[in-house]
Amino acid sequence: MTDAEHTADAREMDAGDRDEADVNAEDLDVNVNAQDIGAVNAEGAEDVNLDVDAEHVDVNVNAEGAEDVDVVVAGGGIAGLAGAYALATAGDGLRVRVLERAPDFTEIGAGLQLAPNATRVLRRWGLLDEVVGLGVLPRRLVFRDMLDGTELTRLDLDDRFEARYGAPYVLIHRSDLLQVLVTACERAGVDLVPDHDVRSVRTEGDRAVVHAAGARTLHRAQVALAADGLRSRLRSRISDDEPVPSGYAAYRGAFPVAEVADRLGEDALRDVVVHIGPGCHLVQYPLRAGEIFNTVAVFASPAFRRGESEWGGPDELDAVFAGACEGAQRGVKSLWRDRRWPMYDREPIPEWTAGRLALTGDAAHPMLQYLAQGACQALEDAACLAAETVRHRAPGGGCDWPRALRSYEAARTVRTAEVQSAARAWGETWHVDGFARTLRNTLFRDRDPADFRHIDWLYGAQ
Repeated sequence: MTDAEHTADAREMDAGDRDEADVNAEDLDVNVNAQDIGAVNAEGAEDVNLDVDAEHVDVNVNAEGAEDVDVVVAGGGIAGLAGAYALATAGDGLRVRVLERAPDFTEIGAGLQLAPNATRVLRRWGLLDEVVGLGVLPRRLVFRDMLDGTELTRLDLDDRFEARYGAPYVLIHRSDLLQVLVTACERAGVDLVPDHDVRSVRTEGDRAVVHAAGARTLHRAQVALAADGLRSRLRSRISDDEPVPSGYAAYRGAFPVAEVADRLGEDALRDVVVHIGPGCHLVQYPLRAGEIFNTVAVFASPAFRRGESEWGGPDELDAVFAGACEGAQRGVKSLWRDRRWPMYDREPIPEWTAGRLALTGDAAHPMLQYLAQGACQALEDAACLAAETVRHRAPGGGCDWPRALRSYEAARTVRTAEVQSAARAWGETWHVDGFARTLRNTLFRDRDPADFRHIDWLYGAQ
């Protein structure tokens, strides 16, 4: 329920492509989708031109085509690979190809929090044990006041928690989760194709025609799945909306524990600790069996509020956290200061499909990181779409794709819109000041740690 890892840098901010995005970021771990971190630049303008060209000009007849498959996925981040694996292993299995614009399938970023709604999916896929082996099972999720450091409330992530939700809460490095998915896709026979930047998708009858920049430029499939992140080029086929800047910037750091041991609190290697305060918060937790310590600092930029084009710099970071408690001040010293992640999301949209194209991950529902649900919702997407392909079998065999896509869209647009809206509201709750802070702290302190009413909707079975 926390994290600043849904924003990402150039590659990671491709959110769908790299799930967790300018926003987010799955989490600024809390998934933040990848590619065009920050404002739209010349590269974004070039993308638009390329899209227009691909849409209005016939593909060169000499372009090399690839063997037809059932599904082509645009984007090889967490959302894309999860969707590919789920589809390749659903029912009789589908032939799936993933086109990734980067030269290899890797992830830039740090930690992710995987709540039970995501780890249940991994368990069904037979991947949870591997994920747990690479990650950490935290003892508690603890909220503290940013200014005085006192504990406000906690969520015990113990056996009772796991029994209630059917799976554990897991902390894992982004790149480790991605590698688990890459390996799983390879075992399932998914065709993983790097160095192929998808420029357009069009529907021709009962086929999707995918045009990509790469050695194999033309790809035909029954369906194309857009997992190309926060700044999705393919989403524009369905909606003309744009990413929404939150005015918050994130800084991260992930260092070997030995390098930051003198800055760690007593329970730092067992808990997820979240300091919340006026216009800022700090999230810290261990990764890789306690060998790495992850920190994310997020704050509202005064320069953004003034309308300045350059905002969220290290000077603002230091000024905003100057009044923080000692524990949070130590945490700020464990950040990379040479890069930052402006945080974005988008408004929910009611349609994710157009012809034989469907959206997934941050291309469909980029969200702010406060619920740590960016990657979790991408895994839910994958499981849902795969289930619909099995449920909607065509009379002569194969999948009735129009019905499957409509059912997927109907189920997932409602669910993710609720999570997107709740993430915004939760972030506002974290960052209040004055009397509102006093009231929030009182309500948090009065909460029974065994009260799960406010998270059942998110973590429980759908």
